[in-house]
Amino acid sequence: MITSGGVNIYPAEIESTLLGLDGVADVAVFGIPDPEFGEAVAAHVQLDVGAPLGEDDIRAHVACHLARYKVPKVVVFEETLPREDTGKLFKRRLKAPYREQHTSELPTGSA
Repeated sequence: MITSGGVNIYPAEIESTLLGLDGVADVAVFGIPDPEFGEAVAAHVQLDVGAPLGEDDIRAHVACHLARYKVPKVVVFEETLPREDTGKLFKRRLKAPYREQHTSELPTGSA
């Protein structure tokens, strides 16, 4: 679950919506750190070969079917999404760079 501005957002709902868009082969939706809202929606998308979709197409599709606050702030296109042997998405691998970036931006305390 993603909590953005005090609102609960369910990634599965956004993933299901995006999988209904022609040209989307696979998708992972998760929360990333956001200084204003706590978390923001990020979508990592694997397209079918040759699919002519861009970030605006992804956002427009979600906006057409779901509430505006569920539209991904960040859209990243991946050649393939990382999966475990069981087929489950490795969302931790996708989230890690965002967490590391957020942690490095935090102010350090002084003694």
